[in-house]
Amino acid sequence: MAPETIRTLHALPKGDALVTARLAGIMAAKRTAELIPLCHPLPLTHVDVRLELADDSVTIESAASTTAQTGVEMEALVAAAIAALTLYDMAKAVDKGMVVEDVRLVEKTKDPA
Repeated sequence: MAPETIRTLHALPKGDALVTARLAGIMAAKRTAELIPLCHPLPLTHVDVRLELADDSVTIESAASTTAQTGVEMEALVAAAIAALTLYDMAKAVDKGMVVEDVRLVEKTKDPA
């Protein structure tokens, strides 16, 4: 996104885009099974969404945990994607050139329990 947009993310016409995007990501992780067909609903024990500003971009990193016997990567990916789309929605009126890209899994670990 444009550097001017980065500087206004806390005070856009729709409100603080960073706070809203973080909340949207957390909420989306909790609803992953409703959004992705055949994805099992999981009891999430933790979801975190962090947004880091650069000169012309926002890096979004999400993490999710569960006590279930399955992976929780879809919940983390959905959280990051929805946070990015929320930023896009909130800033689209001031920046027509924004791009959402590179949604990917960086790491998957299993807690030794």
